[in-house]
Amino acid sequence: AGTCFLLHAFLASSTHTECTDGYEWDVQSQHCKDINECVTIAEPCQGEMKCFNHYGGYLCLPRSASVITAPEPSSQAPAGPPPQSNEAFGSCPVGYQVQGESCVDVDECILDLHDCQPSQQCLNTVGTYSCQCPEGYSKIGLECVDVDECRYRYCQHRCVNLPGSFSCECEPGFQVAGNNRSCVDVNECDMGAPCQQRCYNTYGSFLCRCEQGYELGPDGFICNDIDECSYSSYMCQHQCANEPGRFSCICPEGYQLLGTRLCQDVNECETGTHQCEEGQTCVNIHGGYHCTDHNRCQEPYVQVSDNRCVCPVIKPECRELPFSIVQRYMSITSERSVPSDIFQIQATSVYPGAYNTFRIRSGDDNGEFYIRQINNISAMLVLARAITGPKEYTLELEMVSVNPLRSYKTSSALRLSVFVGPYAF
Repeated sequence: AGTCFLLHAFLASSTHTECTDGYEWDVQSQHCKDINECVTIAEPCQGEMKCFNHYGGYLCLPRSASVITAPEPSSQAPAGPPPQSNEAFGSCPVGYQVQGESCVDVDECILDLHDCQPSQQCLNTVGTYSCQCPEGYSKIGLECVDVDECRYRYCQHRCVNLPGSFSCECEPGFQVAGNNRSCVDVNECDMGAPCQQRCYNTYGSFLCRCEQGYELGPDGFICNDIDECSYSSYMCQHQCANEPGRFSCICPEGYQLLGTRLCQDVNECETGTHQCEEGQTCVNIHGGYHCTDHNRCQEPYVQVSDNRCVCPVIKPECRELPFSIVQRYMSITSERSVPSDIFQIQATSVYPGAYNTFRIRSGDDNGEFYIRQINNISAMLVLARAITGPKEYTLELEMVSVNPLRSYKTSSALRLSVFVGPYAF
């Protein structure tokens, strides 16, 4: 004990102190202190070996090795009171390092002192570390392998596996919902669908429709005008005019539209749109009008009333002529179906015992009309052949009355002006 004391006194009084290899003089504690070569030497151990500080040196051991430290040998400590810190006992436990007078945890992950695989993540823990797989990976052997989440049908429509994760995709017409897994319908009509006119949203899609008078084109978006006039010649009674989205019917001059497709003759005589002069009578015909003189009686006839002429018996030339002529007017359409009854003749005076016959006296040069007698006092003028107007016929229809008891014979005539319109309406 005296020797140790003297040595301590000598060392304390000496101006030059020396320690053995692996130790250095600590002025504060006045004794030799172990050098931590694992800290002072850059990369003291190579490969997968780990540095462990030891009394007077260091050891390179496998990372899985552990070292239990023993108190520092007394030969290196000066004589005197025992040290006041644990430095005399050497290094800290595995996973710790000396910091001042205490041991602190070593972050193997930051210092790259771990043996985790490149596919693994190093997680520092107190005194050690652990190798874990990132989220979306599972450990198979020593490696972390990506988990195919799509096998578990997380997505409603389509699943796309990604490294460490996955994403959900939807079919056209849908979009991913807020939960990133479900698919909700997209209202394309509110998102600028390419429909030209009308858009109807459906589940997962949309439909384009057109206004009346249009039809959907081959692309399913554009609306093309329908030419209704090309569908049928019966769309309009006269002329069809196609317009964007619709059509209209046009009537010829002298006619007006009745409803949407029929044409009706304009009665210029009633509307006052005629140009007949004073002393003339306006006669309405199909598609126009005709002006006639009030007095159409010709010698030897004299006018006795409107449209009626009489041949006086006192005039010798009247003996072979009809006693009276009545003027009448009528209008018929073109292409009228035949045979067609168009005008009925009726005797105004009937004498007892008289026998009446009816005939066409003049005006039917082409045999387009004939008389069908109904009874003793009436007959019907019949159109025998179809006629295309505009044309005008002046037919003189005669009724001959014969009384055999009195040996009496007389006749009267009906001068009928037949106007054939230019159209079949």
